[in-house]
Amino acid sequence: MFDHPWDGVFAATLCPFRDDLSIDEEGLRAYTRYLASVPGMKGLVNNGHTGEVMGLRARERVDVTRIMADEVKQMGLKGKVKVISGICCEGSFEGIDHALAAKEAGADAILLMPAHHWLRFGRTPDTAIGYFEDVAKGADIPIIVHQYPNWTKATYTLKEMITIAKIPQVKAIKMGTRDFSRLEHEYRVLKQEVPDVPHLTCHDEYLLSSLLSGSDGALVGFAGFVPELIIALVTAALSGNLAEANRVQETVYKFNKIVYRFGEPSSDAHQRMKIAMTLQGRFPSMNVRPPLRPLSDAEMARIRKEVEETPYDPKNI
Repeated sequence: MFDHPWDGVFAATLCPFRDDLSIDEEGLRAYTRYLASVPGMKGLVNNGHTGEVMGLRARERVDVTRIMADEVKQMGLKGKVKVISGICCEGSFEGIDHALAAKEAGADAILLMPAHHWLRFGRTPDTAIGYFEDVAKGADIPIIVHQYPNWTKATYTLKEMITIAKIPQVKAIKMGTRDFSRLEHEYRVLKQEVPDVPHLTCHDEYLLSSLLSGSDGALVGFAGFVPELIIALVTAALSGNLAEANRVQETVYKFNKIVYRFGEPSSDAHQRMKIAMTLQGRFPSMNVRPPLRPLSDAEMARIRKEVEETPYDPKNI
């Protein structure tokens, strides 16, 4: 099980900041060591939405990748635990530059997000496919496709995904349509058309259901929050041990309430992860980058109460 290089569990990682909001390198290294040492972890995906990519300067995105890649290398896990850098850019040239910088910093691959101006204006199929072709040719680095929700103008159609997945540098698809009427059908068709490109669910808020629909693994912020729990869930679900998966899901459900509040991943949800992990002593600080602001006192009190009621013991999953 999980013998393909790009299946299994990949953690979308948080980024710790000091009180002056500079990157906490020591804290990031400690967090990297923690995640990379969890048995079954296949990769660490930094500079995503969970990692507050929108709040990082271009050079800081490179720094985050360099620090994490260096720490994984020092642990002797290079090649065993991949370091993947999120690329969030508006055009092909910028995307190529960021991908090359990530590659130079030690990234094993990139997670290529759609250009965000598409969210407002949309795009043609040629533009969407061409963006991947441009970055693949210009940077020549393994790529994970980041599929956005069905309700956005940046989501890829099934036909587009098939074409994109046939680009040699594309190694996996992070499936985030958040539309179950599409999900199972697209899993089936993609398996037929591009069988060597795994599908990694990013549906944190209903993770077990999306795993059972045909996923090959998960690329989720939850795996950077409660990694042992998510690896246990994914392993049980994809090995067909539904009884065990349902048992683990009971705890996942409790943490889902703390973080996602029955909604989609969001900046506030990622902030709640930082708060919960810091309260548990597993993350260095709750600080977030502007334009995010601290959560209300009432929300802080709720999280603190629910964390106390749901202690997290990795040895007792």
